[in-house]
Amino acid sequence: MGYPFKKIEKKWRKEWETSGKYHSDLDNTAKKCYTLVMFIYPSSDRLHLGHWFNYGSTDTWARFRRMKGLNVFEPIGFDAFGLPAENFAIKTNRHPQDITAENVNFIREQLKAIGAMYDWEKEVDTSQPGYYKWTQWIFLQLFKKNLAYRAKAAVNWCPSCNTVLANEQVLSDGTCERCHAEVVKKNLVQWFFKITDYAEKLLKGLDKLDWPERTVLMQKNWIGKSTGVEITFNLAENQAKNFSVFTTRPDTLFGVTYMVLAPEHPLVEEITTPAQRESVETYVKKSIRQSEIERTSTIRDKTGVFTGAFAVNPVNNEKVPIWIADYVLMTYGTGAVMAVPAHDERDFEFASHYELPIRKVIMPPATHPEDVLEGAYTGAGVMINSKSFNGLDSDTGIEKIADWLESKKLGKRKINYKLRDWLISRQRYWGAPIPIIHCKSCGEVAVPEDQLPVILPYDVDFRSSGESPLKYHHNYLQTECPVCGEPAQREFDTMDTFVDSSWYFLRYLSPKLANAPFDKKRVNQWCPVDMYVGGAEHATMHLLYARFITMVLNDLEYIDFDEPFYALRHQGVIKGPDGLRMSKSRGNVVNPEIYLAKYGSDAFRCYLLFGFEFEKGGPWSDEGIASLDRFLNRVWRIFHLYQAVFESELPEKPLGKEEQELNRILHNSIKGATEDTERFHFNTAISRIMELVNGIYKYTAEKALEELNGHFLKAVFEKLMLLLAPFAPHLGEELWQKAGFGYSVFDHPWPQFDPRALEVEVVNYGILINGKVRAQMEVSRNLKSEEIEKMALQTGRIPELIRNKTIRKIIVVPEKVVNIVVS
Repeated sequence: MGYPFKKIEKKWRKEWETSGKYHSDLDNTAKKCYTLVMFIYPSSDRLHLGHWFNYGSTDTWARFRRMKGLNVFEPIGFDAFGLPAENFAIKTNRHPQDITAENVNFIREQLKAIGAMYDWEKEVDTSQPGYYKWTQWIFLQLFKKNLAYRAKAAVNWCPSCNTVLANEQVLSDGTCERCHAEVVKKNLVQWFFKITDYAEKLLKGLDKLDWPERTVLMQKNWIGKSTGVEITFNLAENQAKNFSVFTTRPDTLFGVTYMVLAPEHPLVEEITTPAQRESVETYVKKSIRQSEIERTSTIRDKTGVFTGAFAVNPVNNEKVPIWIADYVLMTYGTGAVMAVPAHDERDFEFASHYELPIRKVIMPPATHPEDVLEGAYTGAGVMINSKSFNGLDSDTGIEKIADWLESKKLGKRKINYKLRDWLISRQRYWGAPIPIIHCKSCGEVAVPEDQLPVILPYDVDFRSSGESPLKYHHNYLQTECPVCGEPAQREFDTMDTFVDSSWYFLRYLSPKLANAPFDKKRVNQWCPVDMYVGGAEHATMHLLYARFITMVLNDLEYIDFDEPFYALRHQGVIKGPDGLRMSKSRGNVVNPEIYLAKYGSDAFRCYLLFGFEFEKGGPWSDEGIASLDRFLNRVWRIFHLYQAVFESELPEKPLGKEEQELNRILHNSIKGATEDTERFHFNTAISRIMELVNGIYKYTAEKALEELNGHFLKAVFEKLMLLLAPFAPHLGEELWQKAGFGYSVFDHPWPQFDPRALEVEVVNYGILINGKVRAQMEVSRNLKSEEIEKMALQTGRIPELIRNKTIRKIIVVPEKVVNIVVS
């Protein structure tokens, strides 16, 4: 009798939907648990394995928490704007709005097949005017506080997607994260959010979050805090002209033997001598065509050109040559560096290649001043060749030289960050319009809030020219200035879709609210999100941006908290059978629909949970899914074989030896499944449940119900159903109803384990002779060591093995081994 999954799954999905079982009571906040997966991007009309792995696993955890007595809110929605839909529209001559709406409808039904506790009344879709109205409102709040600004800047440009990319959207090999085309640099006027104003707050906030250590480290490194000194260097030829460098090692200042400017530095053109101009200009043109990833690569050879100019070192008045090199970036620090080749690996490589001086000013421990450096020494030591600072240790020297520079007004202590402002402009159509009007008289003017949303027009001419289609939509573009009433033009760029996803978790709590982006009282009661689950690839993008927007809204007193997600977990990646990331071009994409049709939703979910470690994932193999199907069928069969225990009141009986053993397995399974599910260790949690099912089969083997302790067996079955329900929710509901407990299993408390049941009355000892195992014995837990020794000497072949030998000593390791030492 097989488990009829198709019939049962259809039945319970309909019941959950018609009864409104998972419509959350948001007024009940006493034990709230806001559980959230990163919402889905509907770039196609089907869910892939990664969605199932993430969404099914997180729903299992959410159901478990519900049974633990928490009021779980688990919404879902669609991150619906973005490039893929627009590119597909251009390719197929269809509208992205139509494509997206169709995909959303298909995916919504597929999401329901997961059997998750999604509150569909709280669904959000970022491409709907009722949502992006408030995305535009958030933009305006930043604009009012000078946190949104427009500036000309060198930006990352993807020639394939025909749009600007944020730094975070360029891969380490210098290609676009979406299409993998080579990214180039362009100078364009763009909109930015001033996330750099929040660099320190973003750093400090990480310390109070329950996030994976690697994600915290990635954000810290991306923000890149450096404490040091900004030092002024005058030009030797014109001391009225100067430039600044930032260094964390002012103790090495006496070791400067040359300076390096970024090729884009504004001084380069001014200071280059006629003799060097041609080579400098050629080098500059070559450099600006390269991506930042290429320029800062640690494995490529360092190149540069001498400008012909010199600077003056402020601590010793020494003239040092000024070079340009592409590894120095205008967008980081001051666009200039002081080169200390003896104590910086990059500078050492450059100086060695161009035969520039290398002067040691920090002596490594246990060495002598005259010792020759084989490479750059970057550690701490004692200052040498540094005049009055000689003999100081590095740490003291850093402070002393910083003091001296500040006293002479030649430098100042400063904190630098690698983090750069968030570029949000996109030269594409399918995104939230930026709510700004450009007026010749008034400049950049915010669209009045009562005129939001600025609606994205439907009738557009899609182009692949790298300019927004909105630029050529006359009715959209032409408007009047809300300040002076004169003719004006709307901004025609749209916002980065990461702006949409930076606040969506707030909207879920009141998605239909018309007069505000969110219900402030409700948001303050339910946020931060208690558990957020999604990919680690978002560490320096979505997760950073959502933190920034939350902090801004907190500073503006719209919300009372400053972090969006208290706890965070990352799922691993399910790869193709070949061990590579799934992609259509590789032909290794696995379609979940095949397995859903053959085994059902519960078996497929259980296999993903059992077959892969949640945080690691791994290559797909379908070898194990049949065994999970058999496991669920074993549960189905054993339940029906002994279903009669639920049909009458059975008398309570004392537990015999077999019942005590099954009771121990039961409570060990409850303990293990509880601890492992809490930690997202779903594979081992299912293993504990399997052990319980095996224990039930062993206990009931070839026995009629009359031969069993029916009252006890009923209690075991009840707890098995409760343990299984979060992992196989449809089956859990069906068995619970068949047992006569009513609707719903998820309204019943998660079982508690009894520590006393785990205590075994009999323990097993290994008997060793001179350290080698020779026998096993079972003894009562309460026996004293002397009695255990006597039993060991009389067990099995031990008397024969020690005959004619002298017993030197007997060592009893409680509840483990007895070691008999003989000679």
